[in-house]
Amino acid sequence: MGIRIWRWLAPVLVVALGAGVGLAVVVGAAVRPDPLPVDRTPVPLAGHRPCAAVEVWFDDDQAMRFAADQVRNDPKARRVYTETKAAAWVRFKEIFKDEPDLLATTDPSAIPGSVTVVPFPGTDLKAYAAELGRRFPNTRRAEDLDVNALRDKVPGQARPGLPARGGVLIG
Repeated sequence: MGIRIWRWLAPVLVVALGAGVGLAVVVGAAVRPDPLPVDRTPVPLAGHRPCAAVEVWFDDDQAMRFAADQVRNDPKARRVYTETKAAAWVRFKEIFKDEPDLLATTDPSAIPGSVTVVPFPGTDLKAYAAELGRRFPNTRRAEDLDVNALRDKVPGQARPGLPARGGVLIG
């Protein structure tokens, strides 16, 4: 009697196990990770230091704010930060607080305001920097910022397969 039960029970168990594995594969393939959060409302830079971004500098805050408002509608932009000339001057003074000669000879009006754009992953930062530099005629400079690429330039810190990137001078 025990052998008769296994004759029909074994194939049923194999089919049930196969169906369970198949269902798990289908459900697993259908579950996608949550999309990256998008917040394009321009906010003050205020200490944020993105790992990969495009920074666009402007000689006046009005041009910077105009660019920030335009970039917030750009589908490549994931997050937009702004820094006024006054805020940049405060940050400059903090960075160089131990360099009194530099601070004494630096004209605060020479420090630009900026828009920092964190693009979605996969965006070519160098090409995006060039695009933003062309889009806004009052741009002083547009540069791609990639912490990993900068780290690659430090001896002993390079990682294979990551090209170094540089800035795009405008004008």
